[in-house]
Amino acid sequence: MKRKKRLRKWLPFYLMALPCVVYLFINNYMPMAGLQIAFRDYKASDGIWNSRFIGLKNFEYLFTSKEAWIMTRNTIGYNLFWIVLNVVLGIAVALFLNEVRKKSSKKFYQTVILLPYLISMVVVSYLAYAFLSEQTGLINGVLRAFGKEGIAWYQKAGYWPVILTIVYEWKNIGFNTIIFLASLVGIGKEYYEAADLDGASKWKQITRITIPMLLPTIIMVVTLGMGNIFRSDFGLFYQVPKNQGLLNEATSTIDTFVFRALMQTGDIGMSSAAAFYQSVICFITILVFNGIMRRASRENAMF
Repeated sequence: MKRKKRLRKWLPFYLMALPCVVYLFINNYMPMAGLQIAFRDYKASDGIWNSRFIGLKNFEYLFTSKEAWIMTRNTIGYNLFWIVLNVVLGIAVALFLNEVRKKSSKKFYQTVILLPYLISMVVVSYLAYAFLSEQTGLINGVLRAFGKEGIAWYQKAGYWPVILTIVYEWKNIGFNTIIFLASLVGIGKEYYEAADLDGASKWKQITRITIPMLLPTIIMVVTLGMGNIFRSDFGLFYQVPKNQGLLNEATSTIDTFVFRALMQTGDIGMSSAAAFYQSVICFITILVFNGIMRRASRENAMF
């Protein structure tokens, strides 16, 4: 009887959730049957089930290629650096906007709060090219105006770690700022008022109040970043450098390498193996990082 009563009580909520569950099953779980493509010599004429099983052969391409070290180093290196930069810049801009919120009118604050979104929307590949074009680019135009020679940006890989970092942060700083700003707004004023009474400087208030209060948000942002540490922004690494071979030393990542290989060979099994490999490594990375966080501070771990 108790079970029937519980079922009647919760039945409307189960029915409300049913469309989402069905969508999740169809969109996220049914395609998992296609993971076996990573272990088969896939041919469209044979279909998934009838294609020859070849074990781990599709994975060999990733590890035996001459670019294996370069693309792995770039993928992990950029992501680790950007995770740290996302946190630092996100908090810095959020603190600035929070001070604007405290000292400005609501209307002015609502205008300023849109800036991160506008910054994110502006970054597209053709704008990067407008700045970096050797002949007509804005930067080279300024250099020539001061009597300097223009720089062949698309022929020198050494500049691109900085260029990619600037473009990436220009694109993502808005989202990260909003996350940290939402947490900042939730911190009680009484903490800062007590700190003012004690004579604490702004820097001490940031290090002793703001950062500890933001720690759960910081851990969440870092954990989400670690979950994509073996993936890269394809548009950033492929479209912005215009797929220039001379820049591969600084711009080749697992995603761009697999795409170029897929275009050249048409080997869907190899690309599926790369995606499978990335997903497994990212999943393991999240588990390891969260395990470390749970040992250090159980209440701040995500699970």
